Amino acid sequence: MSDDAPLIKSIAVVGGTGKEGSALAKRWALKGYRVIIGSRSADKAVATVNELNDELGSAYLAAMVNEEAVQHADLVVLSVPYSAHKPTLEGIKPHLEGKTLIDLTVPLAPPAVRTVNVPEGKSACLEAQALLGQGVHVVAAFQNVSAVKLADPNNVVDCDVLVCGDDADAKADAIVLAEAAGMRGIDAGKLANAVAVEALTPVLLYINKQYKVKGAGIRITGLAD
Repeated sequence: MSDDAPLIKSIAVVGGTGKEGSALAKRWALKGYRVIIGSRSADKAVATVNELNDELGSAYLAAMVNEEAVQHADLVVLSVPYSAHKPTLEGIKPHLEGKTLIDLTVPLAPPAVRTVNVPEGKSACLEAQALLGQGVHVVAAFQNVSAVKLADPNNVVDCDVLVCGDDADAKADAIVLAEAAGMRGIDAGKLANAVAVEALTPVLLYINKQYKVKGAGIRITGLAD
């Protein structure tokens, strides 16, 4: 841990065995955060952590089942497919009270992943907030960042992170983590605006296919660096 250690010292990445979660976990671990990879399966969490630590050259990351990971973290990041969103939240809900949850989930509807799908609750993050209650600060962030770009922690990611939430401090924490992962965090308003942020992801996936590129992202112009 560096001398200028962050106030948020520990992060649980629930669903951290996936591409996006594990890529962010590596970047945060290298910046001095204690990062816990969470999974429904302890064996899967351990296997992923062993692989990532081997890649990074040291024991940066820890492995736990989801519920235990949330209990041991200051802040929680949720990175799961939409099909697993509700059951995962129900499983970790008892351990989230008073914490911030950064939700990366996009309500994609396979196989039509390049077409916007608006769920019953308008957005995955709004559904998370409704399920968890006001004792948990839900923030939408990282939905429009490609795991392809994040995978190599030395890769420069020319992409902004749109951050939506109803609690100013929780949004500020998400912006700090965006910067720690090598990107610029942009305050994009209330959690209700997550409807638009989540809907951008299938648009970007369409652009990737149409123009034969990998990892198209969002960049906000007109702001001072």
